[in-house]
Amino acid sequence: MGARVAVAGASGYAGGELLRLLAGHPHLELAIATASGSAGKTVAELHPHLAGVAGLASQVLEPHGAEALADCDLAFLALPAGQSAVVAAQLPGAVKVVDLGPDFRLTDGAAWALHYSGPHPGRWVTGIPELPGARARIRTATRVAAPGCYATAAIVALTPLVAAGLADPADIVIVAASGTSGAGRSLRADLLASEVMGSMAAYAVAGAHRHTPEIEQAVSEACGRPSSVSFTPVLAPMPRGILATCTARLATPEISTADLRSAVAAGYAGEPFVTLLPEGSWPATASVSGSNGVQLQVAVDSRAGRAVAVAAIDNLGKGAAGQAIQDANLMLGHAETAGLTTIGVAP
Repeated sequence: MGARVAVAGASGYAGGELLRLLAGHPHLELAIATASGSAGKTVAELHPHLAGVAGLASQVLEPHGAEALADCDLAFLALPAGQSAVVAAQLPGAVKVVDLGPDFRLTDGAAWALHYSGPHPGRWVTGIPELPGARARIRTATRVAAPGCYATAAIVALTPLVAAGLADPADIVIVAASGTSGAGRSLRADLLASEVMGSMAAYAVAGAHRHTPEIEQAVSEACGRPSSVSFTPVLAPMPRGILATCTARLATPEISTADLRSAVAAGYAGEPFVTLLPEGSWPATASVSGSNGVQLQVAVDSRAGRAVAVAAIDNLGKGAAGQAIQDANLMLGHAETAGLTTIGVAP
């Protein structure tokens, strides 16, 4: 019998992906799954792709409540903004927690107030194991905050470049496209197939997106200098995936593509989920779909004097449930790769 884990918010896309990954995990056992309006329904009713998983398909989702999670070894909180803090405050200290929501991602209360309502709950350990020193902090933590999907892609792409002093953290521009599952499962007119298919649309532009301060926070911590990020998210006509194109002004004109590649290769040497593609090959969301992998490529735009870093992730994998499982593996003393893969599903 493995560690007993709970999934709070199991009716959503991230919650469903957690259930899928837990179904094949060698060391983690789903003890309870909760939901709000969908409580009382079975997993198979809400997630038909799990209908063939014996035991899981017939499991009934319980109503939300900290008391339902208190007997578990670890709880995944896949809840909307403001709800994780309430649940976490009621959980015994012995229950380890990975929060997939935004409640505990930011240090700066002012940055929190710009994008969220209610009091600032504070910050937990950041759940990107690939960041410098992060793995050791996650292993010893009882509370971990998994970053947002856009933030994960951008942070992984930019960190080695700013940490090595090759890119200017004060001049970063990011344009990132995401699949519709990144907006959640709630019914919205702008997410209907007839609105999305065959169309791309920018949204939350000019610093309005809530992942912007997460990216700035991580970039600043990686290089020890203030950062400034102009971030434009784009809704793409696909169900899942993120392609983040990040550019930053070069620290000096002499920096080459080889310098950027060396920094990324050194920064992620031995990382099981990060792949620096061969020079000239660029990331694609299809290549990482269904996986916890990150595909990266970097190059110098000598005409513009900018470093270009492109990352592809699955927003429900490395951008949400996969990374949360990766964090849980470290917190519970299991192999970091247990139950996860870098192999995408194609076509």
